Amino acid sequence: MTKAWISPEQWRECGEYFPHRSHRIFYRRSRPDSAGQPAGSSLPNKPVLLLLHGFPTSSWDWSPLWENLTPHFHVIAPDLLGYGFSAKPVDDKYSILNQADLCEAMLTKLGVSEFHILAHDYGDTVAQELLARAHDDSAASALRSVCFLNGGLFPEAHRPRLVQRLLLSPLGGIVAKQMDFTRFAKSMTSIFGAGTPPSRAELEAMWSMVVENNGIQVMHKLIGYIPERKQYRSRWVGALTNARTANIPLRLINGADDPVSGRHMAKRYADLVPGADIMLLNGIGHYPQIEAPQEVLRGVIGFHETRVVKHRSS
Repeated sequence: MTKAWISPEQWRECGEYFPHRSHRIFYRRSRPDSAGQPAGSSLPNKPVLLLLHGFPTSSWDWSPLWENLTPHFHVIAPDLLGYGFSAKPVDDKYSILNQADLCEAMLTKLGVSEFHILAHDYGDTVAQELLARAHDDSAASALRSVCFLNGGLFPEAHRPRLVQRLLLSPLGGIVAKQMDFTRFAKSMTSIFGAGTPPSRAELEAMWSMVVENNGIQVMHKLIGYIPERKQYRSRWVGALTNARTANIPLRLINGADDPVSGRHMAKRYADLVPGADIMLLNGIGHYPQIEAPQEVLRGVIGFHETRVVKHRSS
């Protein structure tokens, strides 16, 4: 597997924007191939894979996987509202429901009728809402499979870090303004595996995406997804445990050493999700796509070559 370094600037240069609720939303997609492409189509003859990033980072998190996913999928990776190169309005409520609306609007704009998801952290919750819409037949496009990385799939098993709890407090706005690179780097490093810490270049790239567009001003608003997970637990956990989930294959690829949503979250998943498909990565922390991209790629491709393809042909 090749792992070429892609800077945030290079990532932005390869991206595009679309308007959503009068806000400018950044996304990157793999370029269409001409071979096997239907006449008049803007998409290649490959399955569409939507990549959903986590808090507090951005679509850049997927850069270690990008060049190795694109031979298999037409990959689309947005910066959700409030993240990365997308708009970060101070007056938005940053609801998970609205982020799911954003994803559906983008897929509709691109002419996507069916798609798969690879999600991480905050993106897991957006994926759960999209999965719930697939179950209640309110989805704009047909969701065919979901592969989750580490994230708070079950609020009772999520272990937020101190900085997250502080951002949730009445002092959240003040805490956000006091955040700097040193504090950010320390907090992020603490959730990586002991043997797979982020490099300074990776930390600087992540931080640059956080502060882009004056992002510090909305950090305490973005963290509202934690209480929202509790509010909508029945709907979002039900999306995983619903008997109809059998029609949409699921896999969890979990960095076991993640203190936020590691082995303990995988155990909860195994307890609640029928026929749970779990790939546990020992020694890996909260960011498997950065810490162990080769293993994640193997898990994603294997999932699609076995469970997804088998399901579609049955």
